[in-house]
Amino acid sequence: MSIAISLKRKDISASSPVPSDALDQSQSAISSFDYDNNPNPAASEHALLLPKKASLRVDDQDDLYRNSERILVDTVTPLFAPPKSDYTYLTLKPDHQARPIWVCDDGKIILEAFSSLSSQAQDFLTTISEPVTRPSRVHEYKLTAYSLYAAVSVGMETSTIIEVLERFSKVKVPDRVVRFIKDCTVSYGKVKLVLKHNRYFIESSYPETLRLLLRDETIKRARVVRDEGDEDDLNSLLKKTHKGVGESKLNSGAGKMGDGSARQDSDDFGAVITLDREDDQEDDGMEESDFSHSFEIAKEAVEDVKKQCRDLDYPLMEEYDFRNDDVNPNLDMDLSPKTIIRDYQEKSLSKMFGGGGGRARSGIIVLPTGAGKTLVGITAACTVKKSTLVLCTNAISVEQWSNEFKNWTTIQEGKIAKFTADQKAKFAGDAGIVISTYTMISHSGKRAWDTQRMLEFINSREWGLLILDEVHVVPANVFRRVLTTVAAHTKLGLTATLVREDDKIEDLNFLIGPKLFEANWMDLAGRGHIAKVEATEIWCGMDGKFYKHYLESTPGKRRLLCAMNPTKFRACEYLIRWREREGDKIIVFSDNVCALKHYATKLGRPYIFGETHIEERKSILNRFRQNDPRFRTIFLSKVGDTSLDLPEATCLIQISSQFGSRRQEAQRMGRILRAKRRNEEGFKSRFYTLVCKDTDEVAFSAKRRRFLVDQGYEFHIIPSADQLIPPNLDPPLHYSVQRESDELLCYVQDAGDADGDDEFVRDIKEDDLAGVFQHQQIQRKRMWGSSARAKSTALAQAEERKRLKREADEREKRQNPLFRAWRRSGV
Repeated sequence: MSIAISLKRKDISASSPVPSDALDQSQSAISSFDYDNNPNPAASEHALLLPKKASLRVDDQDDLYRNSERILVDTVTPLFAPPKSDYTYLTLKPDHQARPIWVCDDGKIILEAFSSLSSQAQDFLTTISEPVTRPSRVHEYKLTAYSLYAAVSVGMETSTIIEVLERFSKVKVPDRVVRFIKDCTVSYGKVKLVLKHNRYFIESSYPETLRLLLRDETIKRARVVRDEGDEDDLNSLLKKTHKGVGESKLNSGAGKMGDGSARQDSDDFGAVITLDREDDQEDDGMEESDFSHSFEIAKEAVEDVKKQCRDLDYPLMEEYDFRNDDVNPNLDMDLSPKTIIRDYQEKSLSKMFGGGGGRARSGIIVLPTGAGKTLVGITAACTVKKSTLVLCTNAISVEQWSNEFKNWTTIQEGKIAKFTADQKAKFAGDAGIVISTYTMISHSGKRAWDTQRMLEFINSREWGLLILDEVHVVPANVFRRVLTTVAAHTKLGLTATLVREDDKIEDLNFLIGPKLFEANWMDLAGRGHIAKVEATEIWCGMDGKFYKHYLESTPGKRRLLCAMNPTKFRACEYLIRWREREGDKIIVFSDNVCALKHYATKLGRPYIFGETHIEERKSILNRFRQNDPRFRTIFLSKVGDTSLDLPEATCLIQISSQFGSRRQEAQRMGRILRAKRRNEEGFKSRFYTLVCKDTDEVAFSAKRRRFLVDQGYEFHIIPSADQLIPPNLDPPLHYSVQRESDELLCYVQDAGDADGDDEFVRDIKEDDLAGVFQHQQIQRKRMWGSSARAKSTALAQAEERKRLKREADEREKRQNPLFRAWRRSGV
């Protein structure tokens, strides 16, 4: 939303009036006041008095202007604070000082984090809304349809949401917000898709809702009817069971209702969503909400029914009644006695298994890196006690998950199978755990024999739990196929960064389920569950020769010039020397492999990138975890962004990154967020980003750190690397003299155009068939990338095509006219 105000008096007088529908008849959210009622109209010399018909260009979304004759508008403030950010028009309650939140009519909720009630309000707001930004003093949340859907999926009722908001709010909850909450929750959460005894049931506490769904032809055809006599009788169609009655009592008689549809067994979980109908009671004195109603649908029609219910605005909440699953064998696995579950981990699991009765909800749990997401997934698997499939991003993560299962559970040897390029063995017995990667499961091309046999094993069985590590990668089209090929009864997504730059993150609400829980990073850091981090951005200037070539180069070569900037190299070398002396273990990240190798080789440090063999990776990482003085610093490409468990790392340096990716910035900070073994008073991990001044990196860096700023982190800016590096170091830093810098520039100029491109994400050794395919992709990228060589090749080929066409035209002219007409006719 923006408002352009002309400062020229003649432009104001010649303007057209503001449309009447752009004026809000209630109260204004802009920073303005009536000039006639202003107690001191001369107090602001820079105020501009505008008549009612002033020249204002108002966005279509803006309807928050006073309908007053004369408005005094500050000419500077609107440039920095949009009108909708001013909520001074809200009327405070008499006891507003004792209440912690502001509820605004646009769905924004502002929490005073310093209030004594902030912790209770924060838990509630995290359940019903999306966190926008959470610095130390004031937090901002936003009510959305997806957040309210998530709230009702974990048991929140419409009346409860409105009542608690009113109780915490300093102002009366606007009617517009109340209507929005009711509209979003009137149908959400009222219907469940329950898998019980390996049969699918549509369940609800509201029979009228089920009757409404059954009038739809798609859902009606999917219903399982075993007694044709009652097929059209909707009243006898629905089976009603009391939530508190055990299965033995309800199932003691015949196994079917009068209409022949399969009986749904009750449990202690029941339906958690009820309408405000306290006076609507059954003849036996019980409320209607004390009962659940259900009908069975065919297994092969589940996907069609889910899609149709979404179209009818009744999305299904998926639940798995794992305790009543007698078909799939149980997995003998429990948490080991030494395992301790933290309170926030227990809270996140209560959202998944809340209500009791042995049911599990599908959904997403968001915890910062280092807060124990893996243990949450392992605890969920121990609760379900069925065969579990775990999908990770790379082979290193597979090893880590396998080790964590062995460390935190009592699972027997041979019950864990790893499906990677090097390991394709099945687990022993009828139930077990398979840990693999998205790439191994999702690739649809021709596979090796042993790979195909393992895929058939995975796709031919039912999985009680599917754990999706780093779930933010799932919406990518290549990974969406995983969810359609694997038969999983419950899906649990785990991530630290529920953000994507392509806006596909909303797909997860339908592919997996709603967000069940999201932790506050600053709260966990303050309680010592994750490390405190000091973030610093260092601006590195370019010398004249480097910057001249930067301005004249292609985009790929520009990125290489930024990464190889001599000032950036010296800053990185100084930080490594300094932090190693302080006892830190350091990770240096670079998306550009050419720069990665040059830095590591020049400084004598090990490095890992996509083509590094898995055994060499393990060796480097193991020696980094130990106290080998030669491995106190390692260089990593983007293959280390996710699922890399290095709790020993206490310092991170970025020299090259992936444009403005907020997700990558947060994931990289996660490498140093694990609770550290160093327990000195006031110890903090260090996060450094090296940015070339006056280049594209400045804008990219500002966008990248936005997610971390929203989590409450502060970034310190050092405007020049010269302020960081002390003079007369001994030994001197590399590229401290002009001759060395000139040699580095020549090295960059001689580098191929493809060396300026970022590393190709997919790991060559990730799949046994990917080697040739990957090599072809790399060669094609090098040949046809956006480089000067590719452009010149394309131009040369275009000229050759033109020459051949001219020769063909000349030959055609020399031919008989009859043959020319015959050729054009295409006969």
